[in-house]
Amino acid sequence: MRLILGGAGFIGSAMTRTLHNPVVYDALTYAGRRENLTDVEHVFVKGDILDIRFLETVIEEYRPEVVFNFAAQTHVDRSIADPQPFIQTNVQGTVNILELARRHHFRYVHVSTDEVYGEQEADEASPLRPSSPYSASKASADMFVLAYVRTYGVDAFIVRPSNNYGPRQFPEKLIPKSLLRMLAGKEVPIYGDGKQVRDWIHVEDTARIIASLADKGEAGRVYNIPGGQLATNIEIVSAIAEIAGVEPKLKFVAD
Repeated sequence: MRLILGGAGFIGSAMTRTLHNPVVYDALTYAGRRENLTDVEHVFVKGDILDIRFLETVIEEYRPEVVFNFAAQTHVDRSIADPQPFIQTNVQGTVNILELARRHHFRYVHVSTDEVYGEQEADEASPLRPSSPYSASKASADMFVLAYVRTYGVDAFIVRPSNNYGPRQFPEKLIPKSLLRMLAGKEVPIYGDGKQVRDWIHVEDTARIIASLADKGEAGRVYNIPGGQLATNIEIVSAIAEIAGVEPKLKFVAD
C-alpha cells in the first residue's frame, strides 16, 4: 500500500492518479483541494504532517510500504513574506515523517526541488546554494533525510524535480497566474527582465518517474528529475498569450 502525504495538492494529486487506490493524507490548506481528486480512486484522510501523533495512527492503521511526501509550503514569494510556515511544514514536518519511518520501517520518498541548487547548473553532486527561505527550508529537509539514512538506517531517498506545469496547479504559479490574468484583461507581472531560464516538466511525467523510483531508488541517493524543456519566463508568457489569442499587458517589476 502507498501513502501520499499532500496528495490533494498539485503534484500530489497527479501522483494519486498514477498509483492504484492510494491513501491520501492532506491538511487541505489553500493549495490542497478535494476537487483535485475528483473521479480518482483513493482513500482520503484529513491531517497535517505536523501532527505526528495522528499521522502515526494513520500509518499504524494502513501500514504503508512506501510513503511519498508532497506536503510542503512551496511558493517563494510567500516564504519571503513569512518564513515561519516554511520552517514548520518543510523542516519539522519532514523530521516527523523520518521519525515515523525509523519506528515503522516504511520506505520514504522525499520530494524536494531543484531550487536547492540556486542559480547554478547542477547535477546530484552539486553543492546546495538556496536563495530564498523556501529553498533553504527544502535544503534543510534534504539534509535531515540524508542524516536519518546514515544515522538510523532509514530507507529513504530524495527526488528533486524541476519546474512543474499542468492541470490543477494553484494560480499563484507563473503559468496559471499569467493565463488567468490575460483572460481577465489584467496586467501580467514579470520579474526583472523576464530572461531567467527555467527547466520545465509536465506534472504527469514527474509523477510517473517518482512512481518508478519508488521501487528502484536506492536509500541515501538523490535523483534530479529535469524536464529538458528550457525557456525564459518571458518566452513562457509569450507562448501562453499566443495560444490564448490575446495581446498580453506585461508589467515588469522588481525581482
